[in-house]
Amino acid sequence: MSTLTYPEVGATRLGPLPRGYHHLHHRTRVGRGEADFAAAGAAITEWRMHRASGARMEASARRAEPGGGVRVSLGLGPLRFTAPCEVIWTAYGEDGRTGFGYGTLAGHPERGEECFVVDLADDGTVWFTVLAFSRPASWYARLAGPLVPPVQLWYARRLGRTLRRIVAAG
Repeated sequence: MSTLTYPEVGATRLGPLPRGYHHLHHRTRVGRGEADFAAAGAAITEWRMHRASGARMEASARRAEPGGGVRVSLGLGPLRFTAPCEVIWTAYGEDGRTGFGYGTLAGHPERGEECFVVDLADDGTVWFTVLAFSRPASWYARLAGPLVPPVQLWYARRLGRTLRRIVAAG
């Protein structure tokens, strides 16, 4: 029995994103070629991208695997929010794609799903994408209301910049 807090499990992998949620789609170039694709995929699936962006990540496994638990913690000092999630799906190089999607569990301030993937395009460009659907689950997320989507976009952009630096460092 799943403890996920939303019914549209897997929508970030299979699409389309469900109605009734805020949608986030952010895509940015992070490198070029097979080596950059491999480096970016490892940084995403081994939690390094999130950690290097300032998130605290507690994961039940060294890398993303379906059914694995993840606790993401963001904030400063005492103002820190912890968000429990479960990895829903993974892709490890299939069709030029590496990454994972996770969904919200009870205690997460939002309800929904988010994925982090890199794609190797036919021209060799490595693209990083964050795709998500969410809506408030907690009183403080509802109170934050219109501030939540811009913060989510800011964090997605931060992840892209961080991943680009990781890839460039080789």
